[in-house]
Amino acid sequence: MNWTQVIDPFNNIFLSAMMAMVPIIFIFWALIIKKMKGYQASFISTLLALLIAIFVYQMPVKLALLSTLNGSFYGLFPICWIIISAVFLFNITIKSGQFEIIKHFMASITSDRRMQALLIAFSFGSFLEGTAGFGAPVAITAAMLVGLGFNPLYAAGICLIANTAPVAFGAIGIPITVASQVTGIPEMAISQMVGRTLPILSLLLPFYLIILMAGIKKSVEVLPAILVSGISFALLQWFSSNYLGPALPDVFAGLGSIISLVIFLRFWKPKKIWRFENEPAPIINSDVTYTTGQIIRAWSPFILLTIMIIAWGLQPIKNLLNVAGQMQFEFPGLHNVIIDVKGNLLPHIFKFNYLSASGTAIFISALISIPLVGLRFSDGVKTFGETLVQLKFPIFTVATVLGFAYIVNDSGITLTMASALANTGFLFPFFAPVLGWLGVFITGSDTSANALFGKLQYATASSIGVDPVVTVAANVSGGVVGKMISPQSIAVAAAAGGLIGKEADLFRFTVKHSFFMLIIICFIVFAQAYLFKWMIPAYHMLNTKAIPAVTNPTTGYIYIFILLVVLVALALTVFLLGKKNSTKSKI
Repeated sequence: MNWTQVIDPFNNIFLSAMMAMVPIIFIFWALIIKKMKGYQASFISTLLALLIAIFVYQMPVKLALLSTLNGSFYGLFPICWIIISAVFLFNITIKSGQFEIIKHFMASITSDRRMQALLIAFSFGSFLEGTAGFGAPVAITAAMLVGLGFNPLYAAGICLIANTAPVAFGAIGIPITVASQVTGIPEMAISQMVGRTLPILSLLLPFYLIILMAGIKKSVEVLPAILVSGISFALLQWFSSNYLGPALPDVFAGLGSIISLVIFLRFWKPKKIWRFENEPAPIINSDVTYTTGQIIRAWSPFILLTIMIIAWGLQPIKNLLNVAGQMQFEFPGLHNVIIDVKGNLLPHIFKFNYLSASGTAIFISALISIPLVGLRFSDGVKTFGETLVQLKFPIFTVATVLGFAYIVNDSGITLTMASALANTGFLFPFFAPVLGWLGVFITGSDTSANALFGKLQYATASSIGVDPVVTVAANVSGGVVGKMISPQSIAVAAAAGGLIGKEADLFRFTVKHSFFMLIIICFIVFAQAYLFKWMIPAYHMLNTKAIPAVTNPTTGYIYIFILLVVLVALALTVFLLGKKNSTKSKI
């Protein structure tokens, strides 16, 4: 028996929207005012959404429960799988003692916390977002900063805020690919439009991050380094998004800004090394140095991680892995049962791509790292068990948050809020980024937000005479600043930063910055729609007729073979160089 979504249960879209906002308002109240633990706030908000879906939107109880369960499954896989694997890999470096070498190496480049934040949270995080996405960048960079001695709250908060600029082009440009598929606007046009909005944010973000950490005065002290980091990142993001497409801006901008800043720091150093208040001065034993082999060995888990994530992002490898290891099934009692407002049946197919998932790439990296860093596999198994115990509350939180996301989407609650914003007429371009922000806040994913609201953005812009690429790109750009306050992202950052149970503190740390950046993007998009139309790229709509995909497994096997060669070469390098003395004593 089918059920049709209801978008306006009170026959007054703004009254209906107020009711639809109740679960979201509760999350803000619970985390900001009440300071609830993350798993408590997410669980109660999910119950609220269920009650509203059942009693206000008249969604059958069975469908409401199945929708929530479907979302929870998605939270467990692939989202929690990424978190578990990333924290497991990091714990291996800690358990083996190799992270002490990494800390020593980072201090040799710079022991200044401001520079370390730019290199790891901003630049390296962007690179990871471009290759993996879906929570991996925040999980890894937050854990690294905490391991280096950062205040856990600042580490997690800074990584969440730094992760805004690259989100639009994350996971090899998947958010923009989905926006194109939903709207029929070419990927390149959306990429260009986003690439004429976000570089402004990227240019300001390093300065913004350092002000948060150290204040304006201490930020001015390192302004040359901030400019090198921000300008190199923004220029590469602008160039690659406008001339190469959506797949590589994060990779190029991330790597480019790392290289630029490291080279710059060889010739310029801050006059005073800045540390957190009450943090002891860095103590580096000048009588101990590490060989190149030891440094490579210490970094080998993260080198492996980079290689594996890049490989897993290549389409031939992804196709081959999906053929070899993917199960999918129609979710019982839910698939093609809900009818949307246009009369279309909503599919609910659960894909268990256990080989091609990003979490699997990270987990394999961790497994290979165990012997490379000198651990026994029994120690690795024990570390994995400890990781699961460490993450028990974040796993529950993420599963609950995704259950919340699915029930508000399937019931029509999300579309009620979107419809209210779409009724703003001439002002709609100003509010278009808010839709993307709202979508990412609910789902935790810019990709999902674009799938959810892309068509609505296109249709509304067309109806008021605004070029649809402006509002569709605004959905992408607005979504990036919603990432830092998404309950899913908060849970990931809290888990990686050792802030389990303190999600409210982290949410309160980031929420004001999310609103501030959202307002900036709203004004930029409004100006692009009416004042700076020259910024809008010329394009032709895609032919939406489906073209069957042609998969050549041979290419995938070749790529896998090359990957194996690279991994073997890296392992041999680490083992051979590792035979040298662990330290060199200066005489």
